[in-house]
Amino acid sequence: MLRRLFTVATLTLAMTAAYPQTPLPPINADTEAVFARLTAHAGVKQAVDFIKADDERTLKDQIELTEIPASPFKEAVRAMEYQKRLKALGLADTRIDAEGNVIAVRKGSGNGPVLVVSAHLDTVFPEATDVKVKVKSNRYEAPGIYDDGRGLAALLSVIRALNQTGLKTVGDIVFVGTVGEEELGDLRGVKALFRDNKGIDGFISLDGLDIGRIVNQATGSRRFRIIYTGPGGHSFSAFGLPSATHALGRAIAKISEVRTSDEPKTTFTVGTLKGGTSVNAIAADAELGLDMRSNSAAELKKLEDRIMALAREAADDENKRWDKKDVIKVEFKLVGDRPAGAGLLDSPMVHAARRSVATVGGEVRHIGASSTDSNLPISLGIPAVTLGGGGVGGGAHGPGEWFSPINAWLGPQNTLLTALSLVGVDGITTPLLPKRAR
Repeated sequence: MLRRLFTVATLTLAMTAAYPQTPLPPINADTEAVFARLTAHAGVKQAVDFIKADDERTLKDQIELTEIPASPFKEAVRAMEYQKRLKALGLADTRIDAEGNVIAVRKGSGNGPVLVVSAHLDTVFPEATDVKVKVKSNRYEAPGIYDDGRGLAALLSVIRALNQTGLKTVGDIVFVGTVGEEELGDLRGVKALFRDNKGIDGFISLDGLDIGRIVNQATGSRRFRIIYTGPGGHSFSAFGLPSATHALGRAIAKISEVRTSDEPKTTFTVGTLKGGTSVNAIAADAELGLDMRSNSAAELKKLEDRIMALAREAADDENKRWDKKDVIKVEFKLVGDRPAGAGLLDSPMVHAARRSVATVGGEVRHIGASSTDSNLPISLGIPAVTLGGGGVGGGAHGPGEWFSPINAWLGPQNTLLTALSLVGVDGITTPLLPKRAR
């Protein structure tokens, strides 16, 4: 039986649906040995116990951060507050980079790997959204309360636990609040992080709640505005000119008939439409918003090529219908690019995350793909996972988003143990995370 730091009589992770069970390889001997030493160490036990005792403070952080608006591209006020809190926890090496990420370094003893542990600052909600947290019994409701208010608060609890116990790591832990994870932010924060910092050896993102779900694969997405333009004209006197809206309609009809792969899962949707100026005018412009996703970079490229070809055919068909040539033109504007990729199921990082979940009394029910900040490092071949921040909740990305702190401390406990195993504890364990070639 796996050693546990404490006993959980009944562990209910109510937010999860039944994840499909993935056959998993046994946890490797190196990981088992590291966790045996970690769980026997008085300082590590103290840090884990501290996080449970810190649960009320962590929830307070979560509420306070949630109530600072951080709509897409407007994360600056929350970022400054997060930087302030990191500095107050003794992380003097704290800065806000040119993209708006908050970055704080907790130095190790030297010659170890560099591990980023992150959560995202932004929400999907527009600037005027009411983000005041409303409490109903043990349920806290507000847009962004768990996506990613929980992740941000969990990171602070991990830092407090390290401070409380004075645990010294071998490798550096870099705590980051990223910008641009949501919507058309297009992962701009994590892209800048890896562009400007070449020495990162591993990456953990806290996003979502359930500790029984580990993300080690990246669902990629490509988003386009497909724009049709033409001369336009009066619906009666200029009749016979090709129409941008008619071309748009042809494109949607063609796109809707595309067949995609079920495995790896590959999807598309035309999410938005606009165009034309009047009911009695031949449209001079029209555009659609297209979202394409896949767990495979190759399948995503194949889908993109197919849909782009169909969109061009639609313009040609509209021109031919009126015996014209090149009157209606089509343009493609890329507005979102999240790279796809797959991490190894048998990697040290996944073994560490699995063993950590078991140590705090949880059960890993799913290891798979999602679209998170981890997409970027996974696509670069850098070890990365996304972990849950703890607690239960629902209604993400909607006005009724809610969080309940049921066993919520398990999230930061799991993050702490995973991170410690990867970077090593000075004098106790060697790092499981290998250093990459510089």
